[in-house]
Amino acid sequence: MRDYGIGLGGMFFPGFGIFLQLIIFIGFLTIIYWVIKSGNNGKASLSPEEILKIRLAKGEITKKEYQDLKKELEK
Repeated sequence: MRDYGIGLGGMFFPGFGIFLQLIIFIGFLTIIYWVIKSGNNGKASLSPEEILKIRLAKGEITKKEYQDLKKELEK
């Protein structure tokens, strides 16, 4: 016997439950994609010169290394 209760699909909108589930699933995938995409914190948008400046500020490279690498980038 068919359940005619008020649920997703019910007797008023047959097939609506599957449609609603697809919408929810696509929304879920969109949120996952957005979280993964925004997880790089803009690191991909830094120019090589900016990366060198950051490395110098952190002490990862010396001023001489910074100047040498900057000259290499300008070639």
